[in-house]
Amino acid sequence: MLLIRCPYCEEERPELEFRNAGEAHVVRSADIAAESDEDFEKFFFIRANPKGITFERWRHVHGCARFFNAVRDTVSDKFFMTYKAGEPKPDLAKIMKTVPAAAPAASDDATEDKPKKPAARRAAAKKGDA
Repeated sequence: MLLIRCPYCEEERPELEFRNAGEAHVVRSADIAAESDEDFEKFFFIRANPKGITFERWRHVHGCARFFNAVRDTVSDKFFMTYKAGEPKPDLAKIMKTVPAAAPAASDDATEDKPKKPAARRAAAKKGDA
């Protein structure tokens, strides 16, 4: 089970206690009524959704119920850090230097961890039956 650290409760809790609330650090316009429809659409609906390291907003629903921000890798689902809402966005370069697990994923040459395709599993099972 994935454990997420709540920066307010100051402890790691199971992922079932949390809910993702989208992209972090999205700035709302000071005069939202003056925005064009296109700009409002971009603010309200369009998000970056990158593959890799992202800054997200989370809520500890079954705990303190507070919102906080997290730095997470969308490929490995690894949380690198969490921090309180309202704190500035951390420098990604510093995070990558301080967290050894932030290294790039293994190359495609490492096939041991890759799941076998169904045909390959069937062929391997037939060899075992013979």
